[in-house]
Amino acid sequence: MRVGLVCPYSWEVPGGVQAHVRDLAEALIDLGHHVSVLTPADEDAELPAYAVRGGGAVPVPYNGSVARLAFGPRSVARLRRWLRDGRFDVLHVHEPLAPSLSMLACWVADGPVVATVHTSNARSLLLTAAYPLVQTALERLSGRIAVSEAARRTLVEHVGGSAVLIPNGVLVRRYADPAPLPGWPGAGGALGFLGRMEEPRKGLSVLVRAFALLAEERPGLRLLVAGPGRRDAVYDELPKHLHPRAVLLGRVSDADKVRMLHSVDVFVAPNTGGESFGIVLVEAMAAGATVLASDIDAFRQVLGAGVAGALFRTGDAAALAKEAGVLLDDPGRRRELAAAARNAVRRYDWSTVAADVLEVYETVRQGGRGVVEARANHG
Repeated sequence: MRVGLVCPYSWEVPGGVQAHVRDLAEALIDLGHHVSVLTPADEDAELPAYAVRGGGAVPVPYNGSVARLAFGPRSVARLRRWLRDGRFDVLHVHEPLAPSLSMLACWVADGPVVATVHTSNARSLLLTAAYPLVQTALERLSGRIAVSEAARRTLVEHVGGSAVLIPNGVLVRRYADPAPLPGWPGAGGALGFLGRMEEPRKGLSVLVRAFALLAEERPGLRLLVAGPGRRDAVYDELPKHLHPRAVLLGRVSDADKVRMLHSVDVFVAPNTGGESFGIVLVEAMAAGATVLASDIDAFRQVLGAGVAGALFRTGDAAALAKEAGVLLDDPGRRRELAAAARNAVRRYDWSTVAADVLEVYETVRQGGRGVVEARANHG
């Protein structure tokens, strides 16, 4: 099958949607399909052989973050050329509600179009105002996928219709058994964080405050942070005598990300909202980490309401510190949660997720839009 994937966000900026598109492309290629990805990217960006640059990216505030999107006449011209050369059996666009290549592709494409909605955004003035524009794009869709119930709810509330639930995927074997980073986690224990440091909804400031509370009582406790951003985002909130115990790796490679997840006693996801799924949790679960996450709906669903990871009251640094302390003092509980996580994460492996996506492709290729809608309404 010839599959065209459209990524709306700049390829070189780390993000859940970009990772999903990359991993889906590689899973489909491994299964013998011909895949091409169109994505925003800077001129000097290094792209994999299957990816095509769809124009330079422009930073735009979107869903509590700053997304790097591509639009305008030049992007449309590149999109048309890519579609003509690709001769795709199915076009699969991601985040069609974002004003970028995916929405443009819905307007331009001929043939079956499948869309995956990743975002959870319950009160979007932008989507409400742009409803007529968005609706014309979504009318072109033959099938809709949502990565979570929260994402499906966003679609229904803003533009109507429904979607098949197919979660984000993770290549479980990639996270299996790498060695931790040298010297980690250490005898005094370690907490870990992975994400963009300066993005408020990622909640790093909540974790830093909790770490400050715990560190005063636990002289050997350390904090390991991976992800892009200014170091001041962490150090400004910590007393100076704790600075040496907060290690900031900055942006890391995929290999070092996996090693980082194996280097902490408790992996913390302190996000305050705006998450529709929680791929970072699934990655940590695949690594067999003990997960402690804020009690937002998306995280609660991924963790099975606390079966595969512990939860704390969202935004409450004292509650985070209390729960983290309990886990640090109970190795048996950590092993129990890690084992449950390894079991639960199997449903998110790309071998399962890609098969579900291919089922949608086959259905729309056969003109089965009604079948997809029926499955969505009962899914």
